[in-house]
Amino acid sequence: MFYYWDPTYILVIFALLLSMFASFGVNATFNKYKKVKTQRGITGSDAARRVLDMNGLQHIRIERISGNLTDHFDPRAGVIRLSDATYDDTSVAAVGVAAHEAGHAVQHAVGYTPIKVRNSIVPIVNIGNALSMPLFVIGLILGATGLSYLGVLLFSLTLVFQLVTLPVEFNASRRAITILDESMMLYEDEIGPAKKVLRSAAMTYVAAVAATALQLLRFLLILNSRRDD
Repeated sequence: MFYYWDPTYILVIFALLLSMFASFGVNATFNKYKKVKTQRGITGSDAARRVLDMNGLQHIRIERISGNLTDHFDPRAGVIRLSDATYDDTSVAAVGVAAHEAGHAVQHAVGYTPIKVRNSIVPIVNIGNALSMPLFVIGLILGATGLSYLGVLLFSLTLVFQLVTLPVEFNASRRAITILDESMMLYEDEIGPAKKVLRSAAMTYVAAVAATALQLLRFLLILNSRRDD
């Protein structure tokens, strides 16, 4: 049987490795500092509640959800959902993650520009995700290069979304660390580990940007090779 090796698969493999490495890193770091308990005995939900209250966001609820590191803020429902690994855990890791999610709630409340931009482009990004690959593949099959390039253009919207997400995530972490430090929820020697957990989590978003950029490059290389044929 004849097998065709596409050299651009190397980019796919590299992107996959980046994502796996980032995922492994955040889980390893979280599990490491999950063993380090806060000296004040503050739980993740306690930390999130305090951050919210300190910013006048008493109306934001905190709920518990199943899973590990499934924590997120839902602005439409006005609720922070903390995972089993975070909600009532008193570790430095749990407190850092919970405060980070509360940081997202603060961003929405103050009208942080990058998060407003990210939310505004969600509908068009969703459309791009749905149409990009079909258009790209159909264009290749029919030899309609313009159609394939349109697919690539729509796919690039995902990269734009991810790039806008980076400052959102980094800013939420900075807000969290600042409040945890200034409010003395964490002692000075606990701030460092909390930063490491959030920095590791942020790297998953950086890896996602890199992986999408590599995929975009692959599409362009494929189209360029077709044009040269």
